[in-house]
Amino acid sequence: MKIKYIVWPLVILLIAYLVYNKFYGEKAKELQAQTGGAGGKKGGKRSGIVPVNVMIVKDTAFSSAIDITGSISANEQVDLRSETAGNITGIFFNEGSHVEKGQVLVKVYDKDLVAQLKQVQVQIKLAEQTEYRNRVLLSKEAISKEEYDTSLTSLNSYQAQADAVKAQIDKTVVRAPFSGTIGLRNISPGGYLSPQGSIATLVNIDPAKITFSVPERYLPLVHAGSKINFTIESSRKPFTGTVYAIEPNIDVTSRTITLRAKADNKEGLLKAGGFAKIHFALDQIPKTIMVPTEAVIPDIKGSNVFLVKNGHAVQKAVKTDTRTESKIQVVDGLKAGDSLIVSGIIQMRPKVAVKVIKVIK
Repeated sequence: MKIKYIVWPLVILLIAYLVYNKFYGEKAKELQAQTGGAGGKKGGKRSGIVPVNVMIVKDTAFSSAIDITGSISANEQVDLRSETAGNITGIFFNEGSHVEKGQVLVKVYDKDLVAQLKQVQVQIKLAEQTEYRNRVLLSKEAISKEEYDTSLTSLNSYQAQADAVKAQIDKTVVRAPFSGTIGLRNISPGGYLSPQGSIATLVNIDPAKITFSVPERYLPLVHAGSKINFTIESSRKPFTGTVYAIEPNIDVTSRTITLRAKADNKEGLLKAGGFAKIHFALDQIPKTIMVPTEAVIPDIKGSNVFLVKNGHAVQKAVKTDTRTESKIQVVDGLKAGDSLIVSGIIQMRPKVAVKVIKVIK
């Protein structure tokens, strides 16, 4: 009997403790502070208070960098070909050597053209003598104007023939169109060369060109003159380049825009067709507002944020621009000093009562 009188009071005390802890303990107080209590004040004026974190808006410098890949190409590259067909009479370059602009590289047989030119030149001399005599006679009115014009036309015709033959002779010589390094030759002395046959490849890769693409959203931050840093697999040396051209069209498949930069290559370490790992530091905006992406709520009409004013949430329309992985640029709608709500966005409605838990400066 005595044990029963001891156990039952203990059980009652334990139940009372559990009930008190549930409704009046620390956790219950925290929950009431966050939700405004089960009943709140009379009339429900303080019920539904949402705890939030707030960021104090301020002007800041914005800069970002992206890591991308690109390809290296030559500054100039051409597949050398002959304009005329014929047997090769001379090859005047060494494979893999440097050649200067205008240097003779290949000569094709032209003796028949040279002989034809000599024949025309003889005819030109005779035509010149005839034209001179007729000009003298015309001045003395010994011949008609029509006779003189015939001799002059004959002279001009032979001179035109000579120019045509000279042009054909010039085509039998293949010259370097620019200075560069010539590759492996595909011809041999005495072989037959046709306009369709490739002689060799001529490459100028100083400076080298680096072609790469960046996402469309970064377009406002790039322009001619932007700097890039990059590395290649075959060298540990870091390289730098300068953007000089931007493709005017955006790729509809990848939604990227193509840029091209030039890099110094006096040492010849960069090779056409190579792979470049690029670190692209985008232009810095000296004064702008950047906010967390999750604080901006998009809708059909634009974008909105919520500010804290007098203990309540106030909706504000904003205009955004550049977006990074975690932040977005606000170009209109916010000013320095505004209290921007950055948490509990799902629960936000205009005029909702809020309680600031943490202030981010």
